[in-house]
Amino acid sequence: MTTAEAVRRTTEEEKATADDLLRRARAAMKVAARYDQERVDRLCRAVAWATANEQTFGRLTRMSVDESGMGSAEGVPARRWKILGILRDALRTRTVGVIEEVPEKGIVKYAKPVGVIAGVLPVTNPLVTMVNMAINALKCRDAVIFSPHPLSRNTALEITRVLRAALGRQGAPEDLVLCLPKPSIPLAQELMAICDLTIATGGAAMVKAAYSSGKPAYGVGAGNATVIVDETADIADAARNTRISKTQNHGSGCSCDGNLLVQASVYERFVAALQAEGGYLASEAEKQQLASVMWEADGRRTLDTIARPARTIAARAGFDLPEGKTFIIVKEAHIGEAHRFSSEKLAPVLAVFKYDTFDDLLQMVTDIFEVGGKGHSLGIASFNHDHIHRLAMMAPVSRMMVRQPNVSGNAGSFTNGMPMTASLGCGTWGGNVTSENISVKHYMNTTWVSVPIAEDKPNEQELLGDLYNSEIF
Repeated sequence: MTTAEAVRRTTEEEKATADDLLRRARAAMKVAARYDQERVDRLCRAVAWATANEQTFGRLTRMSVDESGMGSAEGVPARRWKILGILRDALRTRTVGVIEEVPEKGIVKYAKPVGVIAGVLPVTNPLVTMVNMAINALKCRDAVIFSPHPLSRNTALEITRVLRAALGRQGAPEDLVLCLPKPSIPLAQELMAICDLTIATGGAAMVKAAYSSGKPAYGVGAGNATVIVDETADIADAARNTRISKTQNHGSGCSCDGNLLVQASVYERFVAALQAEGGYLASEAEKQQLASVMWEADGRRTLDTIARPARTIAARAGFDLPEGKTFIIVKEAHIGEAHRFSSEKLAPVLAVFKYDTFDDLLQMVTDIFEVGGKGHSLGIASFNHDHIHRLAMMAPVSRMMVRQPNVSGNAGSFTNGMPMTASLGCGTWGGNVTSENISVKHYMNTTWVSVPIAEDKPNEQELLGDLYNSEIF
């Protein structure tokens, strides 16, 4: 989309389209308002099966890659299971009627829908993002209207068709799931302005627009995932986790390892382990060639090197990758906006830094997140509990993975307790309203019913401690 399109006014036709979709979504919600928990859960299972079965998921993934030119159709099983993990969490949550009772406080909580959701989608991973939103919206008896990126419009429309067919087969209103037929920035902005809630998993500009829409919004923040490898790390395991993160979907995910901060005593061993995992160590000249094709003069990432195979990026930079190499490693010693490799790369390219003391490391972490990615995520390959604790105490991030791949751990996996999601809040650090993984609870309103309880009123001295009756100013 051009700058001109971004600033033009919404046309009357676009306003009519948005209004019609909203009207249809509200009518569908009136029907769903009568559904009990069992009925809602069956709809969640139906859309999960319709999209996450191996045949359909593979077909839709290939369609997305073919249409946008971004991402990879490999690694389908892991991404398919992400949908099933989101379903698992949804099925374990009550969202109809009474969802919690706290007798000692006289509180009973009732769940209610939030309304019609505007679902703003990324270009690189529309499938999992859409199904994630659909499952959580249906679970809470909401409706969702998707706003896809123009580069993945046809894929989004086909995913919507599949979701609607699954609802229709269950006798539910298909209009619980809708999609903008001709997406544009003005139309997306109009949709966000008239819906009840926006969940924006697109780029920074669209997330900012969501927060400026005048309606409640959950947005995500930019990533610049950084991983620390200290002297206690299992070097082989840490290198394998990096390869998993760096190569999934050609490094397009905001959780893909971008920067590795490695303790000096294990630095050479770790770089060798990365190469054994399929990493190609770029020469200084190749590093400069990469920088020239990956970033514009003003620092913006070039579209034709985002979410592309390492071999394609290398070829555009003017060198060849040996057979078997799937990601590119550059050695870096400097951090700052002028040093592009310390920023988010959105590609199978990573920067490796060396540190000496843990205090040095903590300062490097601070400096890297000043470049970008503040609020998003951090990882550490360590068995030193003090290191883990000190890092967690100071890191300006919403999630920190210990000895696991960031790309799978951040958004929830079957081997950690993070809520399964496709949308990662980054807190006020990242300009977001929440630092949590956006999941079922963010798709519902809650009514608190309160009855009287025995008085719970401490006396003044108990509350104020030794300040009670102290000097008055």
